[in-house]
Amino acid sequence: MVRMLRGLVILAAVVVALHCCELPRRADGRCVLFNFGDSNSDTGSLPAAYGFYLGPPAGRRFFNRTTGRWSDGRLYIDFIGTYLPCVQTIVRLVPCEQSSALRMDACAAESLGIRYLSPYLESSGSNFTDGVNFAVAGAAAASNQSAIPFTMATQVNQFLHFKNRTRELRPLGQGSMLSEEDFLGAVYSIDVGQNDITLAFLANLTLQEIVADGGPLAAAAAKVEESVRALYGSGARKFWVYNTGPIGCLPQTLALRQRPGDELDAAGCLARYNAAARALNAGLAAACRRLADEYCGSATVVCTDMYAVKYDLFANHDRYGIERPLMACCGHGGPPYNYVNLKTCGQPTATACPEGERHVSWDGVHYTEDANAIVASKILSGDFSQPRTKLHALCE
Repeated sequence: MVRMLRGLVILAAVVVALHCCELPRRADGRCVLFNFGDSNSDTGSLPAAYGFYLGPPAGRRFFNRTTGRWSDGRLYIDFIGTYLPCVQTIVRLVPCEQSSALRMDACAAESLGIRYLSPYLESSGSNFTDGVNFAVAGAAAASNQSAIPFTMATQVNQFLHFKNRTRELRPLGQGSMLSEEDFLGAVYSIDVGQNDITLAFLANLTLQEIVADGGPLAAAAAKVEESVRALYGSGARKFWVYNTGPIGCLPQTLALRQRPGDELDAAGCLARYNAAARALNAGLAAACRRLADEYCGSATVVCTDMYAVKYDLFANHDRYGIERPLMACCGHGGPPYNYVNLKTCGQPTATACPEGERHVSWDGVHYTEDANAIVASKILSGDFSQPRTKLHALCE
């Protein structure tokens, strides 16, 4: 009898917990996305902000012109919004004789069904009816050492300004015409932190100093948590937080930051940089857990393991038909990394690999369209998220 009562108590607790953390729903299933971050998801804010031209061969793969994206084509955030993997991407990326499992997963993935997100800082031709992209290349979560002033705090303030202006303009039939329900039901995604790691190492801090409590990575994780709290205070209720990728696998890191005696991991990546990324990610995971517990019943907080998604591209590159995962497609110098400072992609001294050749890295720092398509398919699967959730489900 005691065991039965104990079992009923446990069952009741589970039911309450599941009900408490149930996803907020909206009746029409419409998706609106507000994104915050750095160059991994910047669709053109930095060139717009500083008025410079991100020249060819950027954009050659899909847009046939430069669009302010640091890639040869689409970013993962583009695929998440308007995703046609079976026809346009994965079948070509992963032939049938290779990984049929990945192809099937990608075909089953469900995009948000929105337009490409316009960058907030672009004043010409922007369309904000499906959301806004506040991400800016070079942005850091917390570091004040970056030459780019668009930190997470600034991006959140820009969102608050955008929301206030939308309210002012809506009665006039102007602006984005996003409704209060759109802001409440929107997904708020955050992908930032890579530049905090880079800047910490450039400041000549040791790995121990970088990962220490009270260090720059702890500050970065705290700033992301603070940003979620600020957005929640403005009415946001659905949060999708990415951790940071394996920065030690990037050709730029390996070409410029590798020192004699540095340890390389099994994939050939710089171990101390990846250790820093994992330390930041541990802080972000802890922040996600705190926020999810605190907001249980009133908001949803999902943390997605971008590190695992991207590291797989380097560690298991053969699965994706990639021969040289640590070598930039566009750059100078040839193997092993094809990256030389001041001779980078876009400079007259740099050349791009032949179209159709598969690479993980486009320019030594950012990812190719091929890689971004794979990354997006895994994000959309929900298999790398905690709690295990499909992004599209937040719109239902």
